[in-house]
Amino acid sequence: MSGAGPASPGRRGAAPLPGERRREALAAGSPIQPVIKDVGEIYSRLLDHRPVIQGEIRYFVKEFEEKRGLRELRVLENLKNTIFETNEHVLPKCEQAMHDNLNEAFKRLQAANDMINRLQEREREERKLQMDKLMAREEKRVAHWEEFMKEQQSKQTEVDEEHRKAMERLKEQYSEMEKELAKYVSF
Repeated sequence: MSGAGPASPGRRGAAPLPGERRREALAAGSPIQPVIKDVGEIYSRLLDHRPVIQGEIRYFVKEFEEKRGLRELRVLENLKNTIFETNEHVLPKCEQAMHDNLNEAFKRLQAANDMINRLQEREREERKLQMDKLMAREEKRVAHWEEFMKEQQSKQTEVDEEHRKAMERLKEQYSEMEKELAKYVSF
């Protein structure tokens, strides 16, 4: 610890800075040199804690890595045991249960599919029946409409004929009235 110079307590083995060279040159030939050396030594012992801190850091890292290594080994061992147990016991049980359940689910799905197909077939038949009934009603309605239109046409013809006859009668009646009126007007 006392190997450091008075001006560079934390720089061991490093080249001195330009300002430090001047101080060393002044101190080298003077009687103050032992005092400066002692002050540097006292400074490095009292105020420079880097070597102590570095030692503590190395110790902490060493302890941490050892504890961590043991903990990781335990974790890896537990994982290995869990994987072995899973592969040997749990996985075959799961495969068997899955196989059984999938077969049952497949059978249920087939039954449901058959029921849906039957329902769809009934629905198609019902729609066809309804369409047939609808077409029959439409044909009946069209026939009824045509009959109604023929009837209306014949009634219109009758009404037109009656109207024409009434007009002729009125014309005759008015012409007779005019003739009679003409007789009275000549007086």
